[in-house]
Amino acid sequence: MSQKHQSSAAAPGSEPKKRRRVGFSPADTGVEANECIKIYLVSSKEEVGSPDVSCVAPVDLNDFFDGDGKIYGYQGLKINVWINSISFHSYADITYQSTTNGDKGITDLKSGLQNIFAETIVHSKDEFLQTFSTERDFIRNMVSNGEVIHSGVIDGSSINAQVTPSDLQVLRMEIDSPNAGLLYSRLVPLVLLFVDGSNPIDVTDPDWHLYLLIQKKEDKEEQPLYQIVGFTAIYKFYRYPDRLRMRLSQILVLPSFQGKGFGSYLMEVVNKMAVAENAYDLTVEEPSEKFQHIRTCIDIIRLLAFDPIKPAISSAVETLTKGKLSKKAQIPRFTPPSNAIEQVREALKINKKQFLKCWEILIYLALDPVDKYMEDYTCVITNHVRTDILGKDIETPKKQVVDVPTTFEAEASFVVFKCVNGEEGNNSNNVQVEENKPDQEQQLKQLVEERIREIKLVAEKVSRKVRI
Repeated sequence: MSQKHQSSAAAPGSEPKKRRRVGFSPADTGVEANECIKIYLVSSKEEVGSPDVSCVAPVDLNDFFDGDGKIYGYQGLKINVWINSISFHSYADITYQSTTNGDKGITDLKSGLQNIFAETIVHSKDEFLQTFSTERDFIRNMVSNGEVIHSGVIDGSSINAQVTPSDLQVLRMEIDSPNAGLLYSRLVPLVLLFVDGSNPIDVTDPDWHLYLLIQKKEDKEEQPLYQIVGFTAIYKFYRYPDRLRMRLSQILVLPSFQGKGFGSYLMEVVNKMAVAENAYDLTVEEPSEKFQHIRTCIDIIRLLAFDPIKPAISSAVETLTKGKLSKKAQIPRFTPPSNAIEQVREALKINKKQFLKCWEILIYLALDPVDKYMEDYTCVITNHVRTDILGKDIETPKKQVVDVPTTFEAEASFVVFKCVNGEEGNNSNNVQVEENKPDQEQQLKQLVEERIREIKLVAEKVSRKVRI
């Protein structure tokens, strides 16, 4: 990490010195970290500083700097951070024109950057450039004790042609196994930078497992070069009486490999392992919108090939296409039968919450022609979204206790009655609900439109891969 002060020498002159006037310097408004920090991921020393290397887009960098996320005290500040994608060392090149110790002081840049990069950051550019040779075999050495759980292609997967599928391996490491903790500590900056809202896992907890997608490049002169394409952290926890559940907590494909099918590849391997090890189910902790889309596409393809649920899909579609649901006072829920939910969980390890989302898409894909039944299908989705928002408890009667005037014991005088559809006995509350109803209906409409848009995107992508 280097800092360079770009100062300009004053030209000599013969003008007499002017009397210095007392004044107030303008307030230091600071600069957001997002505006002055650029992140570059490089795999060779020749790429460092090259104009051909594009910066990558991290999450909100402002979160790593104290206070309001701004950097104070610098004029013309630029911070270029280079990350070695082989060893995951980093180097920060810091330049600025001048510093001013104003009312907010001067931000400690070293502390802010160490909040992200910790011990992976090196102090000089020469030291950083050397890591491309001295740490060339870092990944290969770290994963030497890992378990290879998959090699090569997966049936139906589409990997970008730039990478030979035979060069791919997925290895699994228990976090308390030799080298796994050290390897993950090098990956932590990537987790903080590119996995929104994520925190490092506890490397002392043996129930954590790393799944590493590795590209192995053969070299005629040296040992094969191992490079991490992506990774995921999965936690296994006990479910009574004798099963384990798998929870996917973090998943990342390195930016230079994104958009090439590697995220789907890694997720498919994890699904296969959940089935092979007979886990109770596989869940995902707070999936991002992009990952949820990929996950759903994969699960829909698996469900389309799962024969036991096909009669249930046909039955739901038959009910939907019989008549105008929009004219009915009570719209059926169109949820899968409980035995289908159980069969999917047991065979495919898809949990109930995820299956319910997929169920809507499975019905949509089965409608033919879909435009003819779109109005009724929208009624079904609206009903689902409304239930998701309000919850089941809103629809069930509730009890309310109301005090009543009495000459008897005050503590023993009250009335208990049921509130229908969750309505409160207080008239002012009812008025509030009625006043907000137009806004609620508009918000509901927007949520339904968004849900249907997501359904159509998944259906379109799946239809290109599978002949429906």
